[in-house]
Parts: sequence; structure tokens; C-alpha cells
Amino acid sequence: MASKPQTHNVMSTREIDEEHGALFAQQEQLPKLPVPDLESTLQKYVESLKPVLSESEYKHSAHVVAEFGRSAQAQELQRRLKARAAEPGRASWLEEWWNDLSYMGYRDPVIPFVSYHYSYNDDPRCTRATQRAAKLISGAIAFRARVVDGSLEPDSTRTSALCSHSYNYMFNACRIPAEPSDKFRTVAYHGNETIVVVRNSRFFEFSFVRNNVVLSAAEIEQTLEQIVQTADGADAVAVGVLTTDHRDKWTRNRRMLLDAGNASVLQAIEAAAFVVCMEPDMPQTREELSHVIWHASGRNRWFDKPCQFVVTDSARAGFCGEHSMIDGTPTLRLADFAVAHSLALPDGPVPRGFNPAFNELRFQTPPTVVRAVAQAQSRFDANVAAQHVCVLNFAAFGKDKIKKLGCSPDAFVQMVIQLASTRHHGRARPTYEASMTRSFLHGRTETCRSVSSDSVAWCTSMDDPSADTGRRIKLLRTALATHSRLTREAVNGHGVDRHLLGLRMLVAPTEPMPAIFTDPAYTYSSHWFVSTSQMSSEHLCSYGWSAVTPRGYGIAYNIRENSLIIHVACVRNEHGLNSDRFAQCLETAAHDIASLIDVKKVSEY
Repeated sequence: MASKPQTHNVMSTREIDEEHGALFAQQEQLPKLPVPDLESTLQKYVESLKPVLSESEYKHSAHVVAEFGRSAQAQELQRRLKARAAEPGRASWLEEWWNDLSYMGYRDPVIPFVSYHYSYNDDPRCTRATQRAAKLISGAIAFRARVVDGSLEPDSTRTSALCSHSYNYMFNACRIPAEPSDKFRTVAYHGNETIVVVRNSRFFEFSFVRNNVVLSAAEIEQTLEQIVQTADGADAVAVGVLTTDHRDKWTRNRRMLLDAGNASVLQAIEAAAFVVCMEPDMPQTREELSHVIWHASGRNRWFDKPCQFVVTDSARAGFCGEHSMIDGTPTLRLADFAVAHSLALPDGPVPRGFNPAFNELRFQTPPTVVRAVAQAQSRFDANVAAQHVCVLNFAAFGKDKIKKLGCSPDAFVQMVIQLASTRHHGRARPTYEASMTRSFLHGRTETCRSVSSDSVAWCTSMDDPSADTGRRIKLLRTALATHSRLTREAVNGHGVDRHLLGLRMLVAPTEPMPAIFTDPAYTYSSHWFVSTSQMSSEHLCSYGWSAVTPRGYGIAYNIRENSLIIHVACVRNEHGLNSDRFAQCLETAAHDIASLIDVKKVSEY
């Protein structure tokens, strides 16, 4: 049987027929990511600059953009991009560039700069860590089975199916460090029905299938109990910490591990379905839980795995995801499924005669490896110590009430963020919102530039004593409508940033770089002082990730039916950022909007 065609940066030993069933049935019908009209993109780009630049800066940049739009070079770059999009066999004109520039070629540590986490609600029925972990594992195994046999229905919107390509990189997969750009490895599902468990810096492997039957949650729990008991009996060199390091350092250290005789251990970890991290922590606050689920001590992880389930000794749990080949929507579906499955599982007895079977994956750790681990641990400790997190639980508003007020929930929260950011920074700052483009083949995300002239006008009115309630609500209505339009354009592949990136990538080395890309406004307007993304899940008490710049904030928000949960992250540094202060601005902004529109729907003005 022929091997599955290789894609850029992906090494795979899976067979072609492993991508089948309902999950992938719509792939051939999905349209490809369009190349937007050049004039339209340039007009949107100029509009996005106006609210974040001074008048003189804006006039200069508008002139630069106009000159570019009239140039023969712009037309030639647009022609090249269209030709690239039309190449036979190319699923997406953007995919290769985006995966390399944003992920595989990005050399900073994946944790905390790339990976994200979901913190689950507590399960009061689970008092033991192994019990909670076993039930989540059972749910993840059931979800994996649906991916493997293709019976999982594809993600969809109200009108169409979404691309399922990223599900290929969820299970039995691993990012592999390499210079100058990482690789991603997938292995066959069949024959690799294994889970890796990490505890006390020690790695264990067990098969979740015995005699062609999937282990029950009770059997998995008994297996975990013995693994934890064994792991706690002796310490080990924390080799997993090496995955937290700068990618070039990790590349060299992985070669060192191979030279030390660890090929089979690495193969077992990289080929496993997923990883389960049994952390000894006992987090109390939302912020403590976020830190533990996200990274903890770094000793009980393998951060290159796309799926790591994390359970603490207090039976609190969550998920840590590696972001390079799979975005949040598919892993949120996995997380929600695993939690729902675990909540529905009754506590059952272990069958008589069941004997847990597992293997310890023992690393060979000569002095060179021990020194490398100590150095990586020091760098990791410094990186995560600088991460400042605040989790805001705003109970006055949720999806239900926002909709009753005649607002789009996402646009509503984005206006909360804009008002808070404007007050916090003293002006509007470039803001990124991730917009999903999975309605296209191999689509991932596009940027929605959340700051608009309309959002700035409304934010200004909120602190203008001469503006009455009617005027503020009308300006808010306009700002909400504008944001919804910008989001639709981005979701439909007609945003600004990916198109401009494509044009820039096609400038030949021997050609002059167009002034639009050397203009300071191009860099400034995509320097995301506020980077945002939203999800909606009743099973998560928070989710989050780091800021994308040392000068900015990462804001992840979960729009639940009756509350908003907002995770704010920044780096403690010379720029004086503070997540607590920004969260306070968010709470004040949310209350101000609540007071503004509590009487009537926005649509009534």
C-alpha cells in the first residue's frame, strides 16, 4: 500500500486509508483559501491604521500604501500569489509559510511562548487523582477511536463542514526539534495503542488495549495507582525539562540523548497516543491552577506532544496543548468530550484477576545529560517565573444575557477589551483576535484587527462627560457592527494580515522590498499589544496562553452561558505590565457596559 503523501515539515508512517470516514468525507468539497482582491486588502489595511497612528503617521502611511497599490510590483506580487494558489496539489497558498514562520521555524521555547492550556471544572465525585485521570483517559481513548475509524462527525458551522486536516496531528504525534525548522512526526494508529504517564520525572508506558479489548476506567485507575506508587519510590533526572528549552538547544540535546542510547525511549514517547502528567501540586486559586496545568515545574511533561492531560494530587485537572499543527477548536472538542465522558462514567469494580501491566521508559543520563537538564531547568524556571496571570470570573454577564441585549457575544467581549485596553494604555493599541478559517481546505486562522475608528469613537465617549447614554449606545452599536463585519471578513479569508504576508513572501531576494513593508506602521500595527482569542465551554474554568510580545497582554476568554471567564497573561519586565491591573480594567469596563445597556437592548437605539 502506498504511503500517505508527505507534507512540508511532516514525517508520517500512516497509511493513506487511515484518513477516511465521516470525519474526512467533506475534504474534497472544501474550497481553497482565496487570494483576496488587492485593492480591497489595501483599503482595509489603511482603515486599520487610522485609529492606532497619529495624524501625520497616518497620512504618511496612507501615501505609501497608495503608491504600492499603483505599482507594477504590487500587481506582479499579486499575480505570483494567485499562481501559487492555483498550483496543482497545493491545498493552501498560506499553509507552508504560516506553519514555518509561526511555529516550526519559531525558535523560542514552546512553553510558555507557544503552548496553551485548559483548566477543567472540578469533579466533586472524584477525590483521587488516579480516579480523575482514569476517567479522563477513558474519554480521550473513546474520542481517539472515533478519529481513527473516521466516525467522528466533522466540526461545522450552521452552513458547512469545517476542515478536519488538523485531526491528523492530535494523536500518536509529536513535534520534533530540528534546525533551522522543527519537524512533526505522526505514526500509525494501529500498533501504537499506548499512553505515556509522567510522575516524579519518571516516564512510564502502558497499552490501553489488552486482548483486543480497551481497558475500563477502573483498570486504568489501578494501573495508574501502581505507576504513581512506583514513581514516588525514587527520583530521576528530569529529562522532560529539555523540551522546555530554546528549540536549537533542544535540537542539540535531543541528539545528545540519542547518542547516549535513548532512541527507543524517545520513540516510545513520540509515538504514544498522548501523555498523562500526574502532578504533585495542590492548587487552590484559579491562577495557581492555571500555572500548574500550563507548565507546573516542567519536570513531569513532554511539551512537544500535542495532547497532555494534567491531573494534580488534589484531583484537579486540565489539558496542555502544543500549538504547531493543531489549533484550539479541535482540542477543545477533545477536552469537552473527555470531561463529559468522565462525568457520565459510573464507578465500577476492577475485574478479578486484573494485573496492571506497564513499562518504565528509563533514560540513560550520563553527566552531559545531567548538566543539560540542570541548565534547561534554570532557563525554564526564569521564563515561567516572569509569567504573571490573573483569571477574572465575571458573573454579571454571559452568552445568554448578552444575546438578550441584542449583541454578538464575541463582539461584546471585544468591546469590553477595547475599553479596558484604552483606559489601561491611555490610547488604542493594536489588537489581534484569532479568527478561524477552517471553512477552507487546511485553513487555520486569520487576524481580525479589533481596533477600528468606530471602537475608538465609542471608547472615547465612555469617558467623555458630555456624551449622554443615547449617544454612547449608538456609538457602541456601530462599533459592534463594525467588529462583526471585520470578523466575518477574516473568517471568509478576506482579512488583511495573511494576504500582506503572502505578498511579502513572494518578493524575490534580488528585488527591492516594497515601502509598504518597510514603513514603521506595518511593524507597529501588527505588534500585538493585546492578543485575544475566545472559546465557549461550560467544562472549563479557564484557559490561556502567554502574551505574544514582552510589551503586551495575552487575553483568552471563555464565553459561558451565564458568565465570562477571562485569563490575562503578561511578562513581568521593564515595561511595567501587570495582569491584575488589566483584569481590574476589564471588570470595570464590563460593569460600565452593563450599566449602560441594562435598561434596553442595543438594537432599540
